[in-house]
Amino acid sequence: MHMADALISPAVGGATWTAAAALTAVAARKLRRDPDEARAPLMGVLGAFVFAAQMINFTIPATGSSGHLVGSLLLAILLGPYAGFLTMVSILIIQALFFADGGLLALGCNIINMGAFPCFIAYPLIYRRLAGGNPTPRRLAIAIILASIIGLQLGALGVVLETMLSGITDLPFAAFLLLMLPIHLAIGIVEGLVSAAVILFVWKGRPELILSAGAGTLLPQARTRRLKPLLVGLLLFTAGTAGILSWFASAQPDGLEWSVAKVSGQRELTAPYAIHSMLADLQQKTAFLPGYNFKDSEPAKAAGGETAVAQDSGRDHSAGENSPNSAAPAWPAIDAGTSLAGIVGSIITLILAWLIAKGLKFAARQP
Repeated sequence: MHMADALISPAVGGATWTAAAALTAVAARKLRRDPDEARAPLMGVLGAFVFAAQMINFTIPATGSSGHLVGSLLLAILLGPYAGFLTMVSILIIQALFFADGGLLALGCNIINMGAFPCFIAYPLIYRRLAGGNPTPRRLAIAIILASIIGLQLGALGVVLETMLSGITDLPFAAFLLLMLPIHLAIGIVEGLVSAAVILFVWKGRPELILSAGAGTLLPQARTRRLKPLLVGLLLFTAGTAGILSWFASAQPDGLEWSVAKVSGQRELTAPYAIHSMLADLQQKTAFLPGYNFKDSEPAKAAGGETAVAQDSGRDHSAGENSPNSAAPAWPAIDAGTSLAGIVGSIITLILAWLIAKGLKFAARQP
């Protein structure tokens, strides 16, 4: 669902940047009031895990499209909505700057669509409306699936509204919406099933890590019990996902790119403003592994580029259904560049999220 700059006008981009910055400041202020020893390593490791998981696109049958785990709801359940949101902000910033996944102008949109909606709207529904304050595993699983669907639907609606308000494309609102919502409904169901499985697995072994009643802070037991086994296990799984499982990602276009192609009949859109070109040039300089691969390889065009529609999860969709003369991409796509990108990105995400948590904890100690 990473939006490209070609969909966004400078006005909408600036407005969503402002909104995203305000939400980030609020989340940081909330966490400053509740310092927690366990938060920094959890934010770092879970951020790395979600970064790696986002690299694995899964095919949506009978559509020619694909999707991937967003992960914000999972982060909110395990970390609380504010820490989960800041962790997702870290992931999206790293993806845009270093991997050209999502445009720089559209970064505010992506933070709102993929971070704010799941953490601040979908997550509270789990305990307050869907599962109750003291849920059983079954009710919690159902609530997570429903909340995942709601979060993805809100994000898809946000993409359509932001594109319409920008007014720089010829995408018809109704047709675009009628493609975006169903395809992200399918993605939301898969995300919900995966998130529920992860949460129930953690609950079985470490129930103290699951937040109660949307309190937004780790249960007291989580601050005193050792987290090392869980963290080591997550790190090992992250390394395997980023380094090996990423080869098995679907080469089909993601839901947003697929929807744009279906409505417009083309895979690329042209952005009319000079700021788009300026930010595309900047992104080319900062992205040392564009498209989650080496610069001299042949990845899909960068998401922030002047003509790219979307580049989701680093997969090369250039040989999709709209390129009949292209050879089908190899699967699994065994590629050292992809493995390196996944591992490096996971490490950078871990460090940034850890530093944010440590910085907020240090700030909380200051008079």
